[in-house]
Amino acid sequence: MTAQRLISDYPHQVAGHCGSGALRDLMQWARLSYDDTPLDEGTVFGLAGELGFTYLRHPAMSPPIYLVGRGPDLTGAFTRRLGITATQHATDDPDEGWAWVRDELDHGYPVLCWADIAHLPYLRVRLSMSRHDIVITGYDDHTATATVVDNDRADPQPVPYDALARARHSTGFPAPTRHTTYRLRFPTHLPPLTDTAADACHAAATALRHPPPLPLSTGHPDHDHNQDHNQDRAADLVHGAGLDGVRVFAEDLRRWPDVFTPAQLDTVLAALAAFIDKAGTGGSLFRRLQADYLHYLAHRTGLPIAGQAADLYAQLTQLWHGLARIAAADISTTTRVTALADTARHLPELEQRGADLLDLLARELSP
Repeated sequence: MTAQRLISDYPHQVAGHCGSGALRDLMQWARLSYDDTPLDEGTVFGLAGELGFTYLRHPAMSPPIYLVGRGPDLTGAFTRRLGITATQHATDDPDEGWAWVRDELDHGYPVLCWADIAHLPYLRVRLSMSRHDIVITGYDDHTATATVVDNDRADPQPVPYDALARARHSTGFPAPTRHTTYRLRFPTHLPPLTDTAADACHAAATALRHPPPLPLSTGHPDHDHNQDHNQDRAADLVHGAGLDGVRVFAEDLRRWPDVFTPAQLDTVLAALAAFIDKAGTGGSLFRRLQADYLHYLAHRTGLPIAGQAADLYAQLTQLWHGLARIAAADISTTTRVTALADTARHLPELEQRGADLLDLLARELSP
């Protein structure tokens, strides 16, 4: 007997960030908001309190730089803060992982999962990114396809079972997907906006000022027999997180012509533009989403400090986007790097001011 399930009324819009977009759709499906209008992608991101910054440069990486503008646990932070029960399951057994999905769908729940974009046929990309959030809204044993909702596509996508299994069992960057599946149970009402927003703003400011240690691994697994090799690799590593990471990044830009060959520099500049604007960041390394969230708070609360914070993050949005445009410009690499360094020198002060305003806003919002 062929089994078939489909959540036909699932709402969806294209989004700039997979996690924020998926959670926004799920909130609309659950009919949860602070007014008659569904929460937008930026407000979902902001309420997670996961704004951040990490910069890495190491010759063993490909590309040899890496930037990310948020923390690692947006789903967990958002669901905890909004009173949503989110049980995360992971397994290396594909049958067990698929059984979780079917069980949720059979009970009428859309299923939030991780998948590697390199194995999702509708994306047609080679780049591996294993922590991509998708929502599965149906399955059909007759066609052996699942229905997948993705932030990058306007319409639900049919994905063959075997391709979906590969995407959910990837060992690619940044971590194995392990068929990670979330069981989500939504409350009937959301906690008060002011309390939730205050906690989120404080969390974002804290993450920028006191980021958690980076899980760096620069050595060979056999550490005892390769101590000198490990020390050499560690010496090649440039890294920073939070506000200190912004400073490290801005200062390191001027060194790029000395540490990269001209061919490498072209690759690095292309990667920089992608990391800022194209790699599922919502635009401008998540600063655009943060600005949208703060504009929402300014509108809902009428607090002048919320408007000031929104304007500051709008300024950061333009600055980060400007860096991406310079990096992708059709001019010499030397000219691009010089322009990047001149522009980036404003970042540390503005990011520091942003963190300060988030803390001030958190105090204003707190009861």
